[in-house]
Amino acid sequence: MSIDVPIADNVPLFGSLVRRHRTRIGLTQRELADLSTVSVRAIRDLEQGRARRPRQDTVRLIADGLRLGTRARADLESAAGEGRTSWAVKAGYEADPPSPPLAVDVQLGREAETSVIVDELGTGAERLVTIVGIDGVGRTRLALEVAIRLHTAERIPVLWCPLTGPTGGDRLSTLVRATADQLLGTGGGAPPANGPDELAAFMEIVADRPPLLVLDGVTEAAHAHRIGQLLRDCPGLRILVTAAFPLGAPGERHFLLNPLAVPAEGEPFTVDVPAVRIFMERARRFRPDVNPDIREAALIADICRRLDGVPQAIHAAASWLVVYDIATLHQCLHDGPAGLLHHLAGPDGGINLRDALDRRLATLPAPERELLDALCVRGETFDLAEVMTLTGHSLPDSGRAVRSLVLRGLVRPTYTAGQSRFRILHLVRAAQLCALDVRV
Repeated sequence: MSIDVPIADNVPLFGSLVRRHRTRIGLTQRELADLSTVSVRAIRDLEQGRARRPRQDTVRLIADGLRLGTRARADLESAAGEGRTSWAVKAGYEADPPSPPLAVDVQLGREAETSVIVDELGTGAERLVTIVGIDGVGRTRLALEVAIRLHTAERIPVLWCPLTGPTGGDRLSTLVRATADQLLGTGGGAPPANGPDELAAFMEIVADRPPLLVLDGVTEAAHAHRIGQLLRDCPGLRILVTAAFPLGAPGERHFLLNPLAVPAEGEPFTVDVPAVRIFMERARRFRPDVNPDIREAALIADICRRLDGVPQAIHAAASWLVVYDIATLHQCLHDGPAGLLHHLAGPDGGINLRDALDRRLATLPAPERELLDALCVRGETFDLAEVMTLTGHSLPDSGRAVRSLVLRGLVRPTYTAGQSRFRILHLVRAAQLCALDVRV
């Protein structure tokens, strides 16, 4: 036998009306379930406010089970209008599965990384992948390429949510952004008890055809555990995140996006090296006649090394060829930390990677910032033994601190003769030395 529970104060009008009509004619929840073919649990959840967006067929079946007249039925359908936006959005979502934004350029040098993430998300081996790395390394472009391939190959709906810019003006985009804010705790924390629950509406819309949800540009994640709950509640949903740091969500797979490969010292000049290829492609946008001789080719290789193979830094430096020749650009990038950082903005100031670097370094936890300061003053490379000597900390504590710097893309590991060493990116070291007002 069904036992009625006192109604809560925050129950929507629809649930209140169902309870009122049911008790007026003397039906229990079980009896209404038998008459309407709607489950006892669904009726109980509606009456207690745990379910707030009834489906159209649920409204019709309950109205039939209650034997409502024309006016009472109209009132019940009107009360269910809280969920009609969801019905309309769901219908549009299923009729025309959303696609990712169009790519405005060709991705270069990331085939291996793209294939790995496409395979992991496509097979379901991973359901939450967070792409981390230094600013300008191409996290968003990689996420876009992954989304395009999954959508093209498997017709997976893609819900693209930029968190640092405007969203589309349609209702689905607005709901997805609100859902992201609720997931990450960037929209004021938990929803009010009597207010809309974006996660519930989101799950109702996508449950029958789970999408790839892309959260691009995450800068804070106060409630990342909610992502794990959403993945449990919505089987088949996959989430791809681009962020400055790992979120710490359950089941998260960290994908560290390293800068592009650069020519090794003494290696012959070749455009097959991704960083060089990008430099030449960008350079010819500004100087179509660029055809480096042997000396200039060596300078270009050194420029790419100085810029750590970071695509956005290479774009910015190449844009200076509207006013510099290759030798002048090379000299400017080697004049010191300030000169290097100055050229991270193009000659028109439009591409400013330095500001992004400064913001990234300013958000480092104090112990890691102090460690990075000390390491930058010592030199470009180090090992764990040097960190232990510098800090006085144990090997595990030193390892954790260095690991955090690696996952933030500020330091790159290298393995030589079975030993681990680490190199601070030139760009990062220049920014730190400028902040410390240290000359090298």
